[in-house]
Amino acid sequence: MYAVPLMILTLTHSSALTGVAFLIEWVPRLITIAGSGPLIDRFHPRAALLTTSALRAAAAVVALIALALGGGTLAVLLFGVVVGMLSEASYLASESLSAQASQRAAERGHHVQSVMTGIDQTTLLVGPLLGGALLLVSPTLLLAAVAVLSCVTTTAAMVLRDSPHPPTGTTPAAEQRPLAAIAKGLETVRRTPALVWLVGLLAVVNLVSGVLQVSAPITVTGRLGHSTAAVGTVWSLAAAASLLAVGAARRAVDHFGLYAVGLAGAMLMCVATLAAGLATTLLTYAAAIAAMMAAEGALTVVLRTARARLIPKSGIATALAATVLLVLAPFPLAGLLVAAVPAHAIPHLVIAMSTLQLAATALCFKGLWIHRTDYEQPQA
Repeated sequence: MYAVPLMILTLTHSSALTGVAFLIEWVPRLITIAGSGPLIDRFHPRAALLTTSALRAAAAVVALIALALGGGTLAVLLFGVVVGMLSEASYLASESLSAQASQRAAERGHHVQSVMTGIDQTTLLVGPLLGGALLLVSPTLLLAAVAVLSCVTTTAAMVLRDSPHPPTGTTPAAEQRPLAAIAKGLETVRRTPALVWLVGLLAVVNLVSGVLQVSAPITVTGRLGHSTAAVGTVWSLAAAASLLAVGAARRAVDHFGLYAVGLAGAMLMCVATLAAGLATTLLTYAAAIAAMMAAEGALTVVLRTARARLIPKSGIATALAATVLLVLAPFPLAGLLVAAVPAHAIPHLVIAMSTLQLAATALCFKGLWIHRTDYEQPQA
């Protein structure tokens, strides 16, 4: 997610190609989500996590070989596409496991989601910093690290213990077809008003986050004049702030509820995004990104908990696939926006995103307030 834009910018020195690479990377991911939901329900999230992790390790090895043979930019682009698809299937499998755990925890579901979000933020604390440092040495070394970490994930999936799963074949055949399954998931979203507002808010948050992800290497290395390692440092500091916010969000939800904590996180994210667009030094930019990620971390705990309470317990991966497809759809749009805007105009794009986010926050939280009883308490 963070390494591909960095590698493309390093290899091509083009902000437009960096945005295009992000776009190309995300379109196949969305297609994968549409097809993987019913398969995960059928064969179990753990099996999906194991398989996709093993395939991701193999893809990294193939990319290493291609890069050694002089494949260059094309090898990295293809790697981004293939690994992006596999990573989305892994993500959906992990989300299915965490949603199941959250539903079993009932009123302590937000504690489960806090732990899951904390795991995510811990990896984001180390990953971008490590990726930026490795890229200073060689893209080959970075790809080798991806291969090794994928092998670690494969091993973890092999020894994972989780709840029992219904036998293969219990899902009706029509629901196992990707298009039919996604159609059913979209219908579930449509029939749940709180989920509609929740998905809308998540989509806007991801559009803003995507623009910042793909433009950060351009801003830090171009406009601010620092190295690729500085890009990793910015995201790692931001992940550290987010990790603290995740722990605070869990306790805040205990006292104030999901709605109040979510609204506070969304408003802080709007302000932080505006600050990122106005930043003129690495320090102020890093501080703005850290505040944005902290707000997003708290908001993620709230949104994951609410989503786990709103989606049905049967066919959970299929329902998740529909919601994930909708909320991740803005990522390729983010790549297209950055590709279409000259590098010097990126701060204006970020400021425009903060304005859009503020309007969406006001609209979506008005809807979420009306239907707050649907997600403030766990399903019976």
